[in-house]
Amino acid sequence: MRAFRACRVLQGTAQCGWRSQSMSANAPAASQKSHAGLGFSFELTDQQREFQATARKFAREEIIPVAAQYDKTGEFPVPIIKRAWELGLMNSHIPENCGGLGLGIFDACLITEEIAYGCTGIQTAIEANSLGQMPVIIAGNEQQQKKYLGRMTEEPLMCAYCVTEPGAGSDVAGLQTRAEKKGNEYIINGQKMWITNGGKANWYFLLARTDPNPKTSTGKAFTGFIVEADTPGIQIGRKEMNMGQRCSDTRGIVFEDVRVPAENVLIGEGAGFKIAMGAFDKTRPPVAAGAVGLAQRALYEATKYSLERRTFGKLIAEHQVVSFMLAEMAIKVELARMSYQRAAWEVDAGRRNTYYASIAKAFAGDTANQVATDAVQIFGGNGFNSEYPVEKLMRDAKIYQIYEGTAQIQRLIIAREHLGKFSG
Repeated sequence: MRAFRACRVLQGTAQCGWRSQSMSANAPAASQKSHAGLGFSFELTDQQREFQATARKFAREEIIPVAAQYDKTGEFPVPIIKRAWELGLMNSHIPENCGGLGLGIFDACLITEEIAYGCTGIQTAIEANSLGQMPVIIAGNEQQQKKYLGRMTEEPLMCAYCVTEPGAGSDVAGLQTRAEKKGNEYIINGQKMWITNGGKANWYFLLARTDPNPKTSTGKAFTGFIVEADTPGIQIGRKEMNMGQRCSDTRGIVFEDVRVPAENVLIGEGAGFKIAMGAFDKTRPPVAAGAVGLAQRALYEATKYSLERRTFGKLIAEHQVVSFMLAEMAIKVELARMSYQRAAWEVDAGRRNTYYASIAKAFAGDTANQVATDAVQIFGGNGFNSEYPVEKLMRDAKIYQIYEGTAQIQRLIIAREHLGKFSG
C-alpha cells in the first residue's frame, strides 16, 4: 500500500479523460454523458500527459534495455512487473472503493501504448491483468470486488482470464469445461488453453457450462466463476514458447474436480457469456493501443535507420520508394491511434462501443503487422537478424490479429453492427 499511496501523488484524483473531464470505468453513465458534451478536442489534460510521460520514461529507461534478453530467455519479467506496479502503471481500472485509481479506459490506453512501445510481451502480461479483472469490475458484487480486486492493490499480483480451450477459441459455444452444483459448491472439470498469466495468476476468471442441455442458448448456458489459483485439482501446464511476446506467460490449465464456493459466481447461473463478452468492450481498446505502441516503435526504428543507412551515394530515406513506405507507415499509425481513442472515449462516456472497439482492434492489429513488416523491409538483410530490433517487433505483432478476438471475428462483429443500423 505504501507504493500505491506514493504513486497517487502523481496520479491525483484520476478523474480526467479525452474530450471530457473523463470518468472512472464504473462511473454512472448519466454523469459521463454530461461531460461528453464539452466538445471535440485532441488535447490531453495535464494529468494525462503526466501518465503518458511516466509510462514513456519507464518504457525507454527500464523496459527497452532488457526486452531483448527477456525475449531470448522467455523468463517472466518479475522485476519489471513489480516496478510497473510501484509506479501505478498496472491495474488502473480497479475502482477507488477497492483501493484502486478507477481510471477510465482512455487513460489506461495512453499508458498501454507507451509500455507496448518498450515491449509488447511485458505489456501483454500487464494487460492480461486488466482482462482478468474486468468481469469482476463489471459484474462482481461488493464483497467479490473488495476481496479479489482489493488484494491487487496491496501487492503486485497477477490474475488471468480463463475462457479459451484446446477445441474452442472464437467458438465460445463449443466450450467443454463443466461446472456442476453440489450443495453450496460447484465442481469444475475441464481444460483451458492459451491462458495469459496462467502460471503466475493468483486467481482466475473462468467460464464454464452449467446447463448440460446442448440446446440451451449460449447466452444462458454458461456461468462465470472466480477461482483461486491454489485450489486443489488445478494442474498448470508447461509454459508455451510462442513466436513472439515470449516473456508473457502462456499455459494450458486443467481443472479436475475443482471445488468453487457458490459465492464466487458472478451475478448468477447463466450470466457468464454476457459477462465474458462484455469485458471485451472495455479491454479491446487497450489491446489496440498496445498494437499502436508496437507500430510506433517500428516506425521510429525504421525512420532512424533510414537516416543512417546509405545506398547509391545517399541516405535511403532520400530514395522516394523508402520515403513513401515511411509515409504509409505514419498514416496507418496515426489512424490506428485515433481508432482506439474513439473506442475508449465512447465507453468512458457510458455508451456501447462494440462497433468502435472492434474497428480499433482489427485496424490496429493489422497496422502493427503491416508496419512491422515494412520496418523489416527497410532494414533489408539486417532486419532479418536478431541483432536488430525490428525482427522481434514483427514476431510480436502477429498475436494482435489473434488474441482477444481474431481479425476475422472483429470483421464479423463490425459487419453485424453496421448492418444492424439499417435493419433497426
